[in-house]
Amino acid sequence: MNETFHDFSHPELNVQVTAIGGSYFMLKEARLQLNGEEILYLVGTAIFDTTCCGTGGCAYALIPGFIRKWHYKSDTNSRPVSLVKSISDDRIRKKIREMVFKKEFVHQVDFM
Repeated sequence: MNETFHDFSHPELNVQVTAIGGSYFMLKEARLQLNGEEILYLVGTAIFDTTCCGTGGCAYALIPGFIRKWHYKSDTNSRPVSLVKSISDDRIRKKIREMVFKKEFVHQVDFM
């Protein structure tokens, strides 16, 4: 089994980030337990208010992966960095999506 690990720079919460069609905010950082492993997830909201085809928004969850090393270093912007293992197994992704949808009011769950 090929395991993929990557550094994840934790974003600042409640800070508006301007994008081409609007903006987004990361509102919450949390963890889930699954089969003895800890999963990092974030909840954000996006606002589409500068697009040419209308306005809208959505709430979403972003899953960086299974936590392997928590806040083990800082990035160039002095934000904490954690080492995470990517989640590629479709059955595990489905279970995590179910867990997040039960816990959070989000429209979608995406994996990094």
